[in-house]
Amino acid sequence: MLTPEQRAQYQRDGFIVLPNFKSSDEIAALRRRAEEIVDAFDPAESRAIFTTRDQERASDDWFLGSDNTIRCFFEEEAFGADGQLRQPKALSINKIGHAMHDLDPVFERFTRDARLAAVARDLGLEQPQVWQSMYIFKQPGIGGEVRWHQDATFFDSTPISVTTFWFALEDATIENGCLWAEPGGHRGPLRERFLRDGDRIHMEKLDATPWPDNSTAVPIEAAAGTLVCFHGLLPHYSAPNRSPVSRHAFTLHATDARTLYSPRNWIQRDDSLPVRGFD
Repeated sequence: MLTPEQRAQYQRDGFIVLPNFKSSDEIAALRRRAEEIVDAFDPAESRAIFTTRDQERASDDWFLGSDNTIRCFFEEEAFGADGQLRQPKALSINKIGHAMHDLDPVFERFTRDARLAAVARDLGLEQPQVWQSMYIFKQPGIGGEVRWHQDATFFDSTPISVTTFWFALEDATIENGCLWAEPGGHRGPLRERFLRDGDRIHMEKLDATPWPDNSTAVPIEAAAGTLVCFHGLLPHYSAPNRSPVSRHAFTLHATDARTLYSPRNWIQRDDSLPVRGFD
C-alpha cells in the first residue's frame, strides 16, 4: 500500500499524510451517524467536558466508564455562567468516544477496511489491536485546544507500538484548528504516562524534555478524506478553533499484539469485548 518513499518519510518524520484515503460517501455516512448519536444524547445524563488541561481531575466516572462503550463529551466552553448551554447541543459536543469501532455498525464499517489494514502492516503493526475510537467535532468558535502530548502516554506498551490513524472528515486548516507536530520528535523520550488503578487516575512524569514550540512545530493541513498516520511518540497538538467552521475528524489508536500492552493503561478489554484489528 505504501511506497518505499512513504515508509522512509514515516520513519524520518514520525507521521505521513495520505490524501483521498476515504471517499465522500464514507465520510458522509460517518457524519450522519455521529449526528444521530448526538441527537439521541440527553445532556441530563452527564455534563462531562473533555479537556487536556488537568486530565487527572477531569477523568470522572463518565469518562472512565466510556472505555468500552459510546459516550458524548462537551466542549470546555459549552456552558455559560448560568450552567446552561451557550449554543445548541449539536454545536456543543467536543467528541464521542471510545468504542464506536466495535459497537456501532457504521463506525465498524469505516474501521474494518482492507486498505487501512495494509497501511497498518506497512507501518509495522503486524498484529494490530484497535483500542480506541474518537469522533472529534472541533466546534466553530469554541473548539477546545488539545495541548502537546504523545499518544503513547495513554497506550503504553513494551516496546512502544501505538500508532494513530487520524481521518479528516472536513478540511482541517490552520484557521479551524488543524494538527501540529514536531517532525522527527518521535525519536525523543516518552514524557509521561496516564495510569489507571481501578477508579484512580494518575499522570506519571517520566522525562523533563520540554514540548516543542513554534520554531520546530509544523501544521498538518488536510483536506476531507485525508488519512494522517503518526507514531505514538510523536509530539502533537491542535489549537482552539475560533473560526466559524467546524473541523470534524475521526481517530483510531492501535498497538501491535506482539508488544506487551500495559495492564495500567486506562482502556482494557476482556472476553466480553475482545480487542480486534482492522480486518
